[in-house]
Amino acid sequence: MIEDPPLLTIKRKVDRPAKAQVEILAKATTGVLVDCLGGRGALCQSIKPINAAAYRFVGVAITCDAGPADNLAVFGAMHIAQEGDVIVIATDSFMATAVIGDLVLGMAKNTGVAAMITDGCVRDIEGICKVGIPCFAAGVTPNSPARNGPGSAGLPVSVSGVPVSSGDVVVGDRDGVVVVPFDRVEEVISKLQSVLDAEAELDARAEAGLKMPEFASEILESDRVCWVD
Repeated sequence: MIEDPPLLTIKRKVDRPAKAQVEILAKATTGVLVDCLGGRGALCQSIKPINAAAYRFVGVAITCDAGPADNLAVFGAMHIAQEGDVIVIATDSFMATAVIGDLVLGMAKNTGVAAMITDGCVRDIEGICKVGIPCFAAGVTPNSPARNGPGSAGLPVSVSGVPVSSGDVVVGDRDGVVVVPFDRVEEVISKLQSVLDAEAELDARAEAGLKMPEFASEILESDRVCWVD
């Protein structure tokens, strides 16, 4: 006979990047960070800011696995979160009920949480906008969840197919959300300035009238292109 699982499983200790490392990553857009990560790292394109006026955030992830139609695990994550953390809520991309609304978001703000992200739905858009901290979700529905568990907080989760662990750095802007794994933070920082410099150079050249990057021109002028009249 299988025993019932605990209502919540919570990992107390989280390995965290240094505050200075998070501050460096805060200088970059999600697109730049993806370039530093080799072209991947963003959550599903459906996960976007609910409040158009509050979309930029950078913080250390505190994960929770709420599962479908439940949000007990969210409160476990709020309990272990520190000032400036970002709560990442996995729901198995369940869309029939909201996982949080404006009241939970407001309580999270009161504990110092910088943002909340979910691959599920949220509700109470007007209230979310009044709370004022970034809230990213895959959808919106008025339907409410239960608080029955089982769930986990602080343990690794999968959000829209992307693995996220507590201690990762998460960055959000209008384009979406990017996850920088804890063990790749220093690697990304080491690449960041060169990517920023390359972006700035290309921006300046585009503003000055650049019509085609050199790599594309070289391919178009080579025998690797088959022209058909």
